[in-house]
Amino acid sequence: MQKNAIKTSFFILSDSHAEKGLAILNVPVDVAIHCGDLTEESQIHEFQTSLDLLRRIDAPLKLIIAGNHDVGEARRLFNSEDVVFLVKGIHSFALRSGAKLTVYASPFRPSLEADDWGFQYKRGENHEFNIPSDVDIVITHGPPNGILDRAASKQRLGCEHLFAAVARARPKMHCFGHVHNGWGAKFVAWREVPSEKPSHFSDINNKGSVLMENLGSIIPGKWNTEDVVQEKEGRLEDLRRRGYRRTRSLCRG
Repeated sequence: MQKNAIKTSFFILSDSHAEKGLAILNVPVDVAIHCGDLTEESQIHEFQTSLDLLRRIDAPLKLIIAGNHDVGEARRLFNSEDVVFLVKGIHSFALRSGAKLTVYASPFRPSLEADDWGFQYKRGENHEFNIPSDVDIVITHGPPNGILDRAASKQRLGCEHLFAAVARARPKMHCFGHVHNGWGAKFVAWREVPSEKPSHFSDINNKGSVLMENLGSIIPGKWNTEDVVQEKEGRLEDLRRRGYRRTRSLCRG
């Protein structure tokens, strides 16, 4: 950790789709981040529901990006002193704690074919993510290939070009959403030198990496024993009640 680093807390969420009555963090944090899909059909009342949700979070700065469901002009509702809607690119912020935060944001994600959703590019197309090495946090709607990107069908939906850009820049944190079944968090240890063509096979030190949480650890499976099912159901109910999963024990420094 750098000598002048300032401890900073984050609350990260995504794909709330204007659902009402969501449990939400009830402790203060420095920055809240929403990784897109604030709405289901980009309706004004849905944006208002998501704005109400964000206002319930105790954070002086709230950063949000669009998802493929968020294409309406009502996005302008979100630009205020404490809620900032980020377009693709680099953004800098001075926090109340004295910390300075540099963020790269992008709502774009790959799609197998053209559809009516927003912020997409054809899968396999070399979409550019120009992430500089001095960025602290990367916020994207879609996941990088190989990291928490498996759909219910087990197909990986993440972008290989996004993974390569993140692997070269190595930010302190990359947060994303879009693949609902990929919910979770992972502490990634990088290999010393990036490969010529970075991938999750070649550039991640799996021995030093830790999966903090994923759906498999809290959703009962058909092969689980009765004791395991009860333990998972208890953990899931606890998460729903609290509205968040704490990761600080693995993020010191």
